[in-house]
Amino acid sequence: MNARIDKLRERLDDPLLVTNGANVRYLVGLSSSNAALLVEPERVRLFADFRYAEAGRAVEGVEFVETRRSLLADLAELLAGRIAFEADDLRYSGYETLSGGGLELVPRRDVVEELRAVKDDGELDAIRNAARITDEAFARLASEPFVGRTERDLAWRIEALFHELGAQRTAFAIIVAAGARGALPHTEPGDTPIEPGQTVVVDAGCVVGGYSSDCTRTFATGELPDELARAYAVCLEAQKAAVDAVRAGANARGVDAVARDRIAAAGFGDAFGHGLGHGVGLLVHEAPRLSPISAEDETLAAGNVVTVEPGIYREGLGGIRIEDLVVVTDDGPEVLTSFPKELVTVS
Repeated sequence: MNARIDKLRERLDDPLLVTNGANVRYLVGLSSSNAALLVEPERVRLFADFRYAEAGRAVEGVEFVETRRSLLADLAELLAGRIAFEADDLRYSGYETLSGGGLELVPRRDVVEELRAVKDDGELDAIRNAARITDEAFARLASEPFVGRTERDLAWRIEALFHELGAQRTAFAIIVAAGARGALPHTEPGDTPIEPGQTVVVDAGCVVGGYSSDCTRTFATGELPDELARAYAVCLEAQKAAVDAVRAGANARGVDAVARDRIAAAGFGDAFGHGLGHGVGLLVHEAPRLSPISAEDETLAAGNVVTVEPGIYREGLGGIRIEDLVVVTDDGPEVLTSFPKELVTVS
């Protein structure tokens, strides 16, 4: 039986019904929009409809059961007894369907996600490859003119570069935000032409071998207003300090505070409203989280992959965000994103 299933069993008191697609993929390698896995003490059953039957039967170490498209309704008929379920994935309507069949359902949270948070060598290699492609895409983009082009045009260009460089797809909707729109951390690219003397926030990542990258750089299209130039310097210093604090055993809130305290001390505390970072893997947002609201006892472990991305956002003026992708090790950070963090000016 595969080692991931063995590790999961060590954490279980009851059979676990895995319905989260990323968790199913992590445990048995099947990518599907309609599959479930039941991990029991002596066997593992994989359930999916006809569309995934051939792929499901090819999975080693599981008993494959073909279902109808109404997967949960079939499971309500096929399963019995006390079963744990993924409480953060199963919708209430799905809970009603399963419990209506007589199952005793026990909620569990983050059981597989905690395993996924520590990457093995194969996972780390895939993430390194995704980060390498992202670096090259940023380098090629920075060699092109920005002024006069729209945010949407730059976003499309990055996506094209990812494909040219061998990525499977983008990891998320690419963010390009110029000028005052840079103060909107997660805005969508617009159609207003980029002007000289602005910041341009570019947040992009790609998928390689099923695993994601995530990187943000803020460019300048000429000399910046003094407040934005100062904000960039403060954000960069805070980001570097926080990256240096990333290591096995570090407290998640504490790493966030390294950047947050520096930004606040410079007078920009109210302009940094999101968490410092998040885990990256099969999903671009997963455990662990670097945030003021992380659990008090949450610590980083060797093999975690996290972003470190402080930001300073000035309404009506512009925004700054600088983000690296970092592997947590016992000896400190392994930074995967190498495109320069010092301010790059483009034409």
